[in-house]
Amino acid sequence: MLYNRVFLVGFMCSGKSTVGRELAHTLGWEFVDVDEEIQRQENNTVAGIFQEKGEAYFRNLELQVLTQLSQRNRLVISTGGGLGANPVAMELMKNKGLVVWLDIPFQEFLERCKGDENRPLLKKSLEEIQLIYQKRKEVYREAHLHLDATKDVPSIVKEIVGFLNR
Repeated sequence: MLYNRVFLVGFMCSGKSTVGRELAHTLGWEFVDVDEEIQRQENNTVAGIFQEKGEAYFRNLELQVLTQLSQRNRLVISTGGGLGANPVAMELMKNKGLVVWLDIPFQEFLERCKGDENRPLLKKSLEEIQLIYQKRKEVYREAHLHLDATKDVPSIVKEIVGFLNR
């Protein structure tokens, strides 16, 4: 296998954590969700960190955690939607493993995320969220593998494993 790490990127509610857990299980690798790791290290929620320390602090922390995780092998890493859209993070991930973009249409995102109070960006207007979505897609496009994340999880996992086994 050419890669020792798989990084999952995509917009909020694209299924990165769900696919990541299943992919790690299938590969017999460890799974880490960057947001969960940050919450563990900070002993606070993402929303709490945004509110108390600001978005810039959180984004810096994301990059630090990603850098640490990218040193470990046999790891599936689920990134937050903003981390995967950070050009510096994207370059790091592409150099350290396979980057998979789980792509969902904007309407699908709205359906999946509606009512989720734990996502700070959902407090913005619909127009602002659409702009963020479009801007992030420009960086997500740099991923090695672009997958339709409206498919069922086993199909997505099968596609990633197939790519890894080429």
